[in-house]
Amino acid sequence: MKPRLIFVFLLCLWSGAVVVGQGTVLDAYVQDALSQSPQLKEQSLRLEMSRLAVQEAKGYYLPEASFGGTYSLAAGGRSISIPIGDLLNPVYSTLNQLTQTNAFPQVENAEETFLPNNFYDARVRITQPVYNPDIRFQHKIRSEQVGLEQDALAVQQRDLVRDVKVAYFQFLQATDAVEIYDNALALLRENYRLHEGLVRNGMAIPSTLIRIQGEISAVESQRTEAVSRQTLAQAYFNFLLGRPYETAIAADPAFSELPPSDIVEEGRREELSQLETAGQIKSLLVEKEKAYRQPRVGAQLDLGSQNFNFEWGAYGILGLSVNVPLWDGARHSKRLQQAEVDLLANEAQREWAGRQIDLQILQARQSLQSSVLVSQSYGPQLLSARRYYDETQRRFRENQANYIEILDARTQLTNLEVQESISRYQAWIHYAELQRATATPF
Repeated sequence: MKPRLIFVFLLCLWSGAVVVGQGTVLDAYVQDALSQSPQLKEQSLRLEMSRLAVQEAKGYYLPEASFGGTYSLAAGGRSISIPIGDLLNPVYSTLNQLTQTNAFPQVENAEETFLPNNFYDARVRITQPVYNPDIRFQHKIRSEQVGLEQDALAVQQRDLVRDVKVAYFQFLQATDAVEIYDNALALLRENYRLHEGLVRNGMAIPSTLIRIQGEISAVESQRTEAVSRQTLAQAYFNFLLGRPYETAIAADPAFSELPPSDIVEEGRREELSQLETAGQIKSLLVEKEKAYRQPRVGAQLDLGSQNFNFEWGAYGILGLSVNVPLWDGARHSKRLQQAEVDLLANEAQREWAGRQIDLQILQARQSLQSSVLVSQSYGPQLLSARRYYDETQRRFRENQANYIEILDARTQLTNLEVQESISRYQAWIHYAELQRATATPF
């Protein structure tokens, strides 16, 4: 392992970024991303909204109470005359004559208006659904939607885990490239310094310095590109973790070796669960439309008081309502047909999604196995390149090879080191993609 990686890892342990028992450095980063992601927080809130919607749907089974009242003042309008005096006064006069008293006074004719004046009506109304299939289906549908939001949250979590891992491997890949180019530059600059002395002493031709300087410029250009990739990968990785873009990233030594060529433990893709849950919701909608002609029964109780001049006049009214739909212009039958077609479309979508997932897993597994084999093939090549470089240096010290051969051997070795690093981390990227495709537990 490179000394710099060892130092960074020890520094990370010292700072508490890695906790014993939690796994690798990357595992800790993944947990940070899962806990800090605003996108996951948004989806978690949507899940909470769905759970609250289920509780709301349960509330429709319970009685509902409300208070209401009216008060009216009126003048004019239609009225009715009641000839009470014309009817009773002759009788009262006869009674007064017979009793020789005035015990029965004369009565005026009455006139009552239809509009109540100074009249109030205050009541508490309690309503209770007795039988309503719409409430039952609404509760079931909202309960299924909770599972839909849970699966959506799991999908976003898996996508985030994959993105964090891929960004991390890209950062390590770029970091390795920078270190390789730094080592190559250090070697070239040291050789340039040595050959300057040889040229001054007439032991080497000046064109050698020109060739070395050209190699230095080429490696510096490659290093600049690697630093740019490293900076961008660092910024994107920290973006996923919700940290400042320039925050240092600890290198994980667990990825200095190649990943396994396959996934041992596989899970069930939440995308399929989403489609299955959506199918259950659509089935409930079909059942809901089929229950269209069932009666809706409800009870209502009014307890209150009504009278003139704010006098007490208690009353109670208990009622039962029944509503049976008979005809709605065939809208119900069309909604039923739409729900049935939508259910069939969901089944076709689920079948197609299953085939797509199978193909995705096959492609990811093949890419991983291929990248592992490619990376393994660099082992013998690197061994040969290092031996050739060491041999060329030995022959150069013995004046049996020129410096151009050393430069070519060094260039070949550097390129192979970069390609091996790229292929190794590319294998880890494919491994992360296969983990996502197979829904491996994280």
